Amino acid sequence: MAFRPLGDRVLIKRIEEEQKTKGGIIIPDTAKEKPQEGEVVAVGPGARDDSGKVQPLDVKAGDRILFGKWSGTEVKIDGQDLLIMKESDVLGVVE
Repeated sequence: MAFRPLGDRVLIKRIEEEQKTKGGIIIPDTAKEKPQEGEVVAVGPGARDDSGKVQPLDVKAGDRILFGKWSGTEVKIDGQDLLIMKESDVLGVVE
């Protein structure tokens, strides 16, 4: 199923963190926090300004980003757990 976000929303796939610490200790699933880093899967066309002109988004599909811990809405599309959030919830792009 194809999905296209509307407005200034982006579709994000979380990037899972390492299962092990640098010291070699394995972290169980129950002790792990959800990652705050993800990859942009799809972006909307952008938000409209006061004059009605569409302002394109700064992020694009394929970007690695950081986002807030409680940002976005979790959805399941084609069996994948994804997040939909506004571009303003994105903290920055990892380069």
